Amino acid sequence: MTTDHTQLLIGGGWTAPATSNRITVRSASTEEVLGSVPEASTSDVDAAVAAARRAFDDPNGWSTWDPARRAEVLERLAEEYEKRADQIYTAVSAQNGMPIAISRQLESFPPMLFRYYADLIRKQPVEEVRDGLLASTVTVRRSPVGVVAAVIPWNVPQSLTATKVGPGLAAGCTLVIKPSPETVLDAYLLAEAAVAAGVPEGVLSIVPGGRELGAYLVSHPGVDKVAFTGSTAGGRAVAQACAGLLRPVSLELGGKSAAIVLDDADLDLAKVGQSLFAATLANNGQVCFLGTRVLAPRNRYEEVVDAFAALISGAPVGDSLDESTLIGPMASRAQQERVHGYIERGTADGARVVVGGAGRPDGLDRGWFVRPTLFADLDNNATVAREEIFGPVLSVIPYTGDAEAIAIANDSDYGLGGSVWSTDPERATTVANAVQTGTIGINGYLPDPAGPFGGVKASGIGKEFGPEGLAAYQTLKSVYRFD
Repeated sequence: MTTDHTQLLIGGGWTAPATSNRITVRSASTEEVLGSVPEASTSDVDAAVAAARRAFDDPNGWSTWDPARRAEVLERLAEEYEKRADQIYTAVSAQNGMPIAISRQLESFPPMLFRYYADLIRKQPVEEVRDGLLASTVTVRRSPVGVVAAVIPWNVPQSLTATKVGPGLAAGCTLVIKPSPETVLDAYLLAEAAVAAGVPEGVLSIVPGGRELGAYLVSHPGVDKVAFTGSTAGGRAVAQACAGLLRPVSLELGGKSAAIVLDDADLDLAKVGQSLFAATLANNGQVCFLGTRVLAPRNRYEEVVDAFAALISGAPVGDSLDESTLIGPMASRAQQERVHGYIERGTADGARVVVGGAGRPDGLDRGWFVRPTLFADLDNNATVAREEIFGPVLSVIPYTGDAEAIAIANDSDYGLGGSVWSTDPERATTVANAVQTGTIGINGYLPDPAGPFGGVKASGIGKEFGPEGLAAYQTLKSVYRFD
């Protein structure tokens, strides 16, 4: 049975699309059709932005509500999401290949984020009065930034949507969301949750479409801020458009993070295997912060290689809806071909293929599968060690001494995530502090919503999560009093 939608959520209500164009969604595991939705047009975007503008500018509307009142809507949205959680997990996994066991973890973030920001705005004062140096007092007032264009990728679609919706709604902004065409069925479940939660008219719209539609939305004259998660190449295009418009923009982009295994690390997979897997291979490698460069001390190099070989070999590969699957297919045929190309490049450049290699996994003749691959005997200059692959491909790079490990980790265009593995917390912290990255974990890695998440260098601009994530959707005004 397929799921076929006929309307778009524009301005908080279900609306007929302006054209008959449709997006057909296929299963990443079987290539069979899962359903279809209307493809939004530029006219639909115009309508969505106009509705968002009316709602934001309404003198009695969402942007002027008491924060506690907005918090109540966010809490209802969390409840409605949870009612649909199993449907959402299944929809995401069927569309993009995320193993259902992983989906239940990574896509469970939205209710947590909605409640976190509801609690935060209840506690955060709208105004702060400071003693002036020239004026008698300076009152600093926080206001919502305005209409937000949110562009969402396909890899963890609901959690990445929530990183915009949670703080954006909490701040009092109105949002137009453009989900990726690969993952639109789950976006409709979120739309249904928003309607059921009573998100007011005009405050939230969802316009499915491809890159061209995203570019149109990003440059729309009615938009006040852009929040983009996606590739570094896409982020550069968005940044260029926003620079010309002097438009605030948040960019959460790609990564090529380092998992630094120190020479005192415990590599007993019975103890650390689950954490190592989550930090390097979660969601089939289709997560921007994963540590896909494994830095191994030369005096334990083969031991590290063997540990990761066992980790990969022991991970069941299969249908994303199978409860036992740990590595599923790529999200699309294009992504499958991209990853295959990198595996072939690594082999051609002389890397040792320890596990995997080019081609499909045995017995999987349908779906967009690749063979999980471990490369060894290569340095940090190899293409597969420098470019973001976005698939289950790891490279083990040798080093001697902590200083060289840090230097290799920092020798990258990216700086988003990373991890340090050691039995010495003080030593691990010293190494972690020296790595040029926006986030890093010690003996594990998973972004925590309490702290700011975002990259440096080519990994992006701005922060999500934490109070800093809320601040990205606020503007500050200083009122000087001379009494």
